[in-house]
Amino acid sequence: MTDNPLDQAVTDNPWHHLRQFTDARIGLGRAGISLPTACSLEFQLAHARAQDAVHLPLDVDVLCQDLEALDGLSASLPIKRLHSRVPDRFTYLQRPDWGRRLDEASVQRLRAEDAAAQPAFDLAITVVDGLSSLAVQQNAAPFLAALTRVLADDDQVWSLAPLSVVEQGRVAIGDEVGELLNARAVLVLIGERPGLSSPDSLGLYMTWGPAVGLTDAYRNCISNIRPAGLAFDDASRRLLYLLRESRAKGLSGVNLKDRTQDDVIESSQGIRNFLIS
Repeated sequence: MTDNPLDQAVTDNPWHHLRQFTDARIGLGRAGISLPTACSLEFQLAHARAQDAVHLPLDVDVLCQDLEALDGLSASLPIKRLHSRVPDRFTYLQRPDWGRRLDEASVQRLRAEDAAAQPAFDLAITVVDGLSSLAVQQNAAPFLAALTRVLADDDQVWSLAPLSVVEQGRVAIGDEVGELLNARAVLVLIGERPGLSSPDSLGLYMTWGPAVGLTDAYRNCISNIRPAGLAFDDASRRLLYLLRESRAKGLSGVNLKDRTQDDVIESSQGIRNFLIS
């Protein structure tokens, strides 16, 4: 028993031992009717980190250097630096519709590729800052390194369009990029809206037949890609499955299901209820 009165100021929560299994704020205890001071300060710090992730500008020069250093991408895929119609971050947060379309200079840069005169690419990869440039800065290159490995090992051949990096963009901007590059499918890597325990979460959005005006119903999403979330190798394998299914069926979105974890809910007797099995 300690004589320090501060050690007795916090009433323990019986769920405290469960905190080792989750980043969720559970079992924090209490000091009187309030949160303990340390937990309150940790919450404020997490909130500040989430805000910083939204407003921190993407260092495009450093990102492009990281992407150019990747094996399998730099030699054959010149990186296209593009921009949405959003002039600044303040406008980005107020006008999400402008973040879904390229500005005129970017459109002309892609049209210079003369997409109509070349065969269609299988896949266009677009890296977008989104709502967390931190997620893109830290996780885009490591994930693409894992993705290029699984694509190279796949028994199907994947022709890749020039890689593009878009500033001040939203998810749907990939549809315009893919359409202009004459790609059968587009993959958008984007910083997700920061959470209080995950300011660095990268999201993937894959769309078959990209075209301006498509809704989210036409996209497949894999989220929370980061060292503390879904591992890069696991995310790349799940994405490869979706890409292969999308090319085989000619569709994506709500009609294309991720069946990579069917062993969780299926058995040799067919579909079963995993909650009561």
